[in-house]
Amino acid sequence: MHLLSLPLLLFLLCSSAEAGEIIGGTECKPHSRPYMAYLEIVTPQGHLTTCGGFLIRRNFVLTAAHCAGRSITVMLGVHNKKEKEDTWQSLEVVKQFRHPKYDDTSLRHDIMLLKLKEKANLTLAVGTLPLPSQFNFIPPGRMCRATGWGRTNVEESLSGSLQEVKLRLLDPQACKHFSSFKHNPQLCVGNPRKTNSIYKGDFGGPLLCAGIAQGIASYVNQNAKPPAVFTRISHYRPWINKILKEN
Repeated sequence: MHLLSLPLLLFLLCSSAEAGEIIGGTECKPHSRPYMAYLEIVTPQGHLTTCGGFLIRRNFVLTAAHCAGRSITVMLGVHNKKEKEDTWQSLEVVKQFRHPKYDDTSLRHDIMLLKLKEKANLTLAVGTLPLPSQFNFIPPGRMCRATGWGRTNVEESLSGSLQEVKLRLLDPQACKHFSSFKHNPQLCVGNPRKTNSIYKGDFGGPLLCAGIAQGIASYVNQNAKPPAVFTRISHYRPWINKILKEN
């Protein structure tokens, strides 16, 4: 739930279930998710960790507030992070905007905007992802997708290639065992009777519902058992709009 040493925090998953990729996910078709950002983070203690994120403007990435660090490098156009391609763009983060009410203990208001030093070049492999309006309150029952380079099993290392997994939005009661869960600013996601979920390395990545980013991967049980909690983006549109307008 907090920044961990080495390749840890990121987003969701996309590889074959047989290979055990993401947790219960499949591997994404290369560059079919051009908005995905791979975050390389140096923590205040000097450790290296990773998170997911997604490009919403040519010079802004949206991610989780708990992915903040001493410095962050954003990698765009990545499919397999172990195999460098001409599509890769490496961009320095010049300013981190954590939500002012973010709480590191409860992970409430777990949302952060990253301003890039230079604007990304939009290509077939690099693009932006639309956000919902403030009043687009997505209801339980919807089937969505989460994407990232996170662990494909509790004991596995992080995935090399981008993974994704289908996850259903649940009634908020399904997350009542999380003491800090709040329905308005958060989403309860993932069938507890299945193993499909996000995990370490997936945090900060998007939850896509009908092509729109409705959530940001925030936290999950330590054993990766669903449901997981995502930050509800629509709730934070006024804050997002304010930061983008001022910068």
